[in-house]
Amino acid sequence: MKKNMGGMDRIIRFIVALTVIALYYFNILNGTLAYVLLALSGIFILTSFVSFCPLYSLFGLNTCKIKN
Repeated sequence: MKKNMGGMDRIIRFIVALTVIALYYFNILNGTLAYVLLALSGIFILTSFVSFCPLYSLFGLNTCKIKN
């Protein structure tokens, strides 16, 4: 797996995931929507740690800065 996510992208994904988790914890999100968003948050956290997004590679996107 080659990295295809930049630092800012990783930070934004992590913040969004933590926000969704906090909204679920404080019972603002509930029901099916909450479970879908929690699953998406888990994916966001995982992809931000490994710096690789499968959808980015599928669409040919790369936000990672290339070192020369």
